[in-house]
Amino acid sequence: MIRPVKDLIPKLGYNYQDESLLELALTHRSCGKRNNERLEFLGDSILNFVIAEALFNQFPQAREGEMSRLRARLVKGETLAEIARELGLGDFLRLGSGELKSGGFRRDSILADAVEAIIGSIHLDAGDAASKDFVRKLYHSRLDELDMEETLKDSKTRLQEHMQSRRQPLPAYELERVEGEAHDQTFHIRCDVALLDEPTRGVGSSRRQAEQESARAALAALGLNKKRG
Repeated sequence: MIRPVKDLIPKLGYNYQDESLLELALTHRSCGKRNNERLEFLGDSILNFVIAEALFNQFPQAREGEMSRLRARLVKGETLAEIARELGLGDFLRLGSGELKSGGFRRDSILADAVEAIIGSIHLDAGDAASKDFVRKLYHSRLDELDMEETLKDSKTRLQEHMQSRRQPLPAYELERVEGEAHDQTFHIRCDVALLDEPTRGVGSSRRQAEQESARAALAALGLNKKRG
């Protein structure tokens, strides 16, 4: 059962003047011509600018390339989908019958697009300042936890460097199984680390994502997961 958009508003922390804009932001193209694609386009531009500005101010010594890589990590689909799940957006998405049957409300790309569309809808509802403020609130904890050196390295890189520094074998990643249809697969990866008694595991919508999750779990088991990444 699709939940009414009014139930989402408290989670967003923004009160719409026109709630129909939020409903449109949650409407996938599988529902027809009236969908969130244009709002997504607008929201994507706003998101990239706000994150770029935040990084520029937060890291005055950072080089252009470093800030570009940080921004890419923060605005990529996986991060946006993670934010969407924190907000519970899957319960509010308007999907066509085909997407409903195939579990579109769980798909990273659809969830990520909805977050961008919401940003765009707030811009149309209340203007530039409101949409930028929403993005800053949405990313407050992620920006606050950023560490330039650690964040630029993903979990697999950090784990590999840790093992090399201790003259240990490199982590070994093994695909245990793949679930779901070809268009909506879930990958399960096992990571064997010489310094750990038990393997760690990760799950993701791609093999790469699942490997990163298993590496992140290994970093946590080794007590090295204080930084994001």
